Amino acid sequence: MFRLSPKPFSIKPLRYDFLDSAAGAFATFEGWVRETNDGRAVVRLEYEAYPEMSVREGSRILDETRKGFDIIRCVCVHRTGTLELGDIAVWIGVCAAHRGPAFDACRHIIDEIKLLVPIWKKEYYADGDSGWVGLNGLSSGSC
Repeated sequence: MFRLSPKPFSIKPLRYDFLDSAAGAFATFEGWVRETNDGRAVVRLEYEAYPEMSVREGSRILDETRKGFDIIRCVCVHRTGTLELGDIAVWIGVCAAHRGPAFDACRHIIDEIKLLVPIWKKEYYADGDSGWVGLNGLSSGSC
């Protein structure tokens, strides 16, 4: 399951859905809004997405991960809209019989999502400037 969330979400119910007697490991990744990027003070950021394509591509990545790694379940929730410092931007959960596949699958998911899913990040800086980050691997200029 891959989904976009325009509002903050609780991770407790997400984690609860992973309880499975076949699982001996549960790995998560939380991406948070941090206060600096490339030496610049960040005050907030915005995520924009192409919803239909993002969900389709994110779901494809999760399906591929379930088939390619020895895991039981995986989920990803990615925020959209305005986020403040410390907010969760992305949450990934993976459960498996053993820790190795759970860790490996979790890393694979975040790397693929950052590379392939059409979600764009705009940072707002303390100096009043702003800019899109990571467009084709490059930071953009001021907006």
